[in-house]
Amino acid sequence: MPIPHTTDLPPAQRDTTVIALIGLTHGTSHFFHLLIPPLFPWLMPAFGLDYSGIGLSMTVFFVVSGIGQALAGFAVDRLGPVRVLLFGMSCFLLAGLGLGLLVHNLADLLVVAGLAGLGNSVLHPSDFTVLNRKVSVARLGHAFSIHGISGNLGWALAPMFLIGLASISNWQIAAIAAGLVALPAIILLWLFRAQLESAPVKQTIATTHGTFAFLGVGTIWLCFAFFFLTTTAFGTFQNYGTPVLQHIYGLSLTVAASALSTFLLVAALGIFVGGFIAQRHMHDHIIAIALSIAAALALILSLAVIQPWAVLPVMGGIGFFSGIAGPSRDLLVRRAATARFGQAAYGRIYGFVYSGLDIGLAVAPLFFGPLMDKGQFASVLVGIAIFQALSVLTALGVGHSAPSA
Repeated sequence: MPIPHTTDLPPAQRDTTVIALIGLTHGTSHFFHLLIPPLFPWLMPAFGLDYSGIGLSMTVFFVVSGIGQALAGFAVDRLGPVRVLLFGMSCFLLAGLGLGLLVHNLADLLVVAGLAGLGNSVLHPSDFTVLNRKVSVARLGHAFSIHGISGNLGWALAPMFLIGLASISNWQIAAIAAGLVALPAIILLWLFRAQLESAPVKQTIATTHGTFAFLGVGTIWLCFAFFFLTTTAFGTFQNYGTPVLQHIYGLSLTVAASALSTFLLVAALGIFVGGFIAQRHMHDHIIAIALSIAAALALILSLAVIQPWAVLPVMGGIGFFSGIAGPSRDLLVRRAATARFGQAAYGRIYGFVYSGLDIGLAVAPLFFGPLMDKGQFASVLVGIAIFQALSVLTALGVGHSAPSA
């Protein structure tokens, strides 16, 4: 039976189908964010690396992703999101297989990290272009919520999947199995490609405003800064959260990894709740309150004034309030993009703004890897709190300057 085009489906079913497919691709991309970090305990002794050395792999991943993401937005606007998404998923498949089969030294590892970063670069401009063009406006808050939840689920699954397989076999088998995780997304994107594509939007931006006119808008740069700051903090939790908690609170590797998974899973719950809260429209204030609480909890964690049993609930609290800000963040960016440039520029604006996410994740190891090597684990958590607090100021700036859509 042929798969119907979305225009042949009732609006609710059409929206649900699109949201589910994009959620799968986003979850897959976030899974591959953590293709390498959970294997640090195996890769570091295998290649004789310290935290700064192994952190370079993540810097390469996110530098490639950040540069590629800014460029991918133009490809999405010109070629459509589905072909670009298929390219990205294929890069993930090859990265996992390459890590398991071809990596023998740090140089090989950096090549694989770059390939995975190239795959990751296409996701946000593609995903948000599809959601903004294909999902009813009334359901966009929930669409962004599901989009964020799926990403966090991908993050939460990766450490358990990779550490579990590496523990019972070896890190090479774990990497190969991780690469195969991309196959379902590749198959479903191809089968349901008609559901996701839409007619090209007239490129009036190029003639009316100029192709790069969005770079002259201060609000767009504030959005970029917001993503840079929040994800520098978030990336530090991802990369170093497990060893930081081990050293500060004396947790075992398993318990510390569970704390990181708790952070990511509860963040998904926060994103779900944030999808409803975002309908109230005060997006900048929602973000400011939620991230201020998350920063305060990170600071408490750094002071080592709580008992080890309380680490998991506090990590869950940081994740929950960070998650609440997610849907409001995405709607705030949409407001800044749509009001000035319309749908024709979705890809390039989302690509540029979300490249701040990748750059933040790229520099996180450069900021915090040396602190890890010096044993200044509490300072890492203080730094996370500072970056979260600074992101509050940028969110309020966006809310003040972004025109209503």
